[in-house]
Amino acid sequence: MGGTTFLQLDLPPLLAALLAGGTCGLLGSLLVLRRESLVGDALAHAVLPGIVLGFALTGLRAGVPMLGGALLAALLAVAAIGLVRRAARLEAGAATGAVFTVFFAAGLFGLELSGARSVDLDLDCVLFGQLETLVWPAATGWGSLADPAALGSLPRQLGLLAGVALASAVAVALCWRPLKLLCFDPGYAAVLGLPARGLETGLALLVAAAAVAAFESVGSILVVALLVCPAAALRLLTDRFAPQVIGGAVLGAALAVLGYALAGPLPAALGSGVALNAAGVIGTLGGLAVALAALLTRGRRLAAAG
Repeated sequence: MGGTTFLQLDLPPLLAALLAGGTCGLLGSLLVLRRESLVGDALAHAVLPGIVLGFALTGLRAGVPMLGGALLAALLAVAAIGLVRRAARLEAGAATGAVFTVFFAAGLFGLELSGARSVDLDLDCVLFGQLETLVWPAATGWGSLADPAALGSLPRQLGLLAGVALASAVAVALCWRPLKLLCFDPGYAAVLGLPARGLETGLALLVAAAAVAAFESVGSILVVALLVCPAAALRLLTDRFAPQVIGGAVLGAALAVLGYALAGPLPAALGSGVALNAAGVIGTLGGLAVALAALLTRGRRLAAAG
């Protein structure tokens, strides 16, 4: 495969997978430490009505309107979960499951009413993404990486993913100690007067932003897998905050890159005419990472006991 072909066909989806995996792995670690992985699942599905609303108002698959609608839907979902918990006296998991199911169903209904299928914003896109369709026709060689005009024609999904990734990394870095206290000792955090509710809302908005930035590329199913699997694997291997959070981001990015390579480019380089769905391979690798971490943890415990 020549350099131009790689830049045109493989670099954009590779970057999209890396950014989505790293961002979801970073934020997913915070959710796992707070035992709120289901919240990530809920937000990844609950943003769909907001995405559809952004499209319905503009008629375009533009990143900013869809992101704005998704953040609004995320706030409404968080408020609805709290309302359902208080009104029906349900535990958190049941209320979360009920709310995200209703929101996701409303989003699917909105897809049909809004005419989103006319721009290929359909169920397949929402569930499985369109990673392989991200291409960069303007690339003519390695020099295109330094050409502003060529860079300006990169898929718009990459810009949104990069922006959300940067915002997430900066937010976690700036709130490192408060987040650490919130994850490991929320009672002590409350005694210190930390804005726990604000931190929780901010984390929910970042997860929602990551979900909407990644859903068009990798789909909502893979967003959930990337929010949970890298973080869960690290949680089995470490009890320390920094290795968990940073390691989750690194592992998420690595699984995404490896999954894309195993799905298409590697089989093609080996002369195989069969390619797999990249999102499916990345999700499978996420599950295998958790299984391997569980086996390593069990082996370590057996060795310590023996």
